Amino acid sequence: MAWTDDRVELLKKLWAEGLSASQIANQLGGVTRNAVIGKVHRLGLSGRTTTSRVKTPRTRRRPTHTQNRTARPQMRSHGNTALKPAYDPNAEEEFELAPAPILELVIPLNERASILTLDETKCRWPIGDPGDEQFHFCGRHSDAGVPYCEHHSSIAYQPAQSRRKVNRAGSR
Repeated sequence: MAWTDDRVELLKKLWAEGLSASQIANQLGGVTRNAVIGKVHRLGLSGRTTTSRVKTPRTRRRPTHTQNRTARPQMRSHGNTALKPAYDPNAEEEFELAPAPILELVIPLNERASILTLDETKCRWPIGDPGDEQFHFCGRHSDAGVPYCEHHSSIAYQPAQSRRKVNRAGSR
């Protein structure tokens, strides 16, 4: 839709009356709110009459029952929230903070697998640094549909119940 002289005059009149860009677009028809805003900007129209909005902001009423509330203890952290403690030091219940060390299997040279010798029946657990010459995969037998041997599956997959316990302990 092109801006004709008549439409521009109507735009100026409606803008001076204090209508919003959306209201002007509806009355003009065939233009969007953004088109109206762009045209107003290009025409340099700025002086508007006051709208029905209140100039002074409303003050919020504060509920009277806030004084009767008991304060809930909150864990607060300073600085990086990644360093926030994962436990409440004042909690009475005890739990293990660090997982037990994982014993790595010693895999004989003839059972180790490279990326070229892996197939769907071999464990795909990576061992070592991929940039190192000694890097290899576990290569032990794995069940069909499972990428890891029994030992590495126990490391990779956690039961859901133990994860919930850890999450509950960390959210206190």
